[in-house]
Amino acid sequence: MAFMDQQTADEVKKRLEALEGEVRLIFFKESLMCQTCGPTEDFYKEVAGLSSKVKLEVYNRVTDAEKAAAYGITLSPAAVIEGPKGGRVRFFGIPAGYEFVSLLEALKNSAAAATDLQPETVAALAAVTVPVNIKVFVTPTCPYCPAAVVLAHKFALASPQITAEMVEATEFPELADKYGVEGVPKIVVNEKVNLVGAQPEQAMLKAVQDSLAV
Repeated sequence: MAFMDQQTADEVKKRLEALEGEVRLIFFKESLMCQTCGPTEDFYKEVAGLSSKVKLEVYNRVTDAEKAAAYGITLSPAAVIEGPKGGRVRFFGIPAGYEFVSLLEALKNSAAAATDLQPETVAALAAVTVPVNIKVFVTPTCPYCPAAVVLAHKFALASPQITAEMVEATEFPELADKYGVEGVPKIVVNEKVNLVGAQPEQAMLKAVQDSLAV
């Protein structure tokens, strides 16, 4: 079953063909205990099939443990978007619904030479010298979530120290419970700083800086 109708597929194909370069879409699944891995793999195959610039690689998180460990992947389904600036942009769960925008933006931005963050933000992120993790909990029906995910991913692309992850809350309820997700988007920076709702660039930067000061 196709996820996209023909009109959507044609539009996505145009956007992907406009990418500045090739991007690797590295998908991790598992055979047991993952009800959504199959549909998610089909989804990524459909997306990658629309452009020669999107190179899909599929691995089993359990049997390809060394590859999963290299990317720090401990959950399935998961996808890493890897371009010239590395593979620090991740998706846990299927980026469907409104989150499809986040995936398309991640592919575009990962292939680009630079982000469109403010110069002062780029300078501040360049000063980050220790690892930072940004989790953005979302649901497919949340219209405000993609903005938070895209911004977090831009931060990851701007700094080799930052990893940013979209986490689909309904696919990972235990993780959502662990982080007290009651509304989305819920942003967790370095396990320390929590934000709820789409945030402006300056607020996300402050959250990163505050997480390093705690």
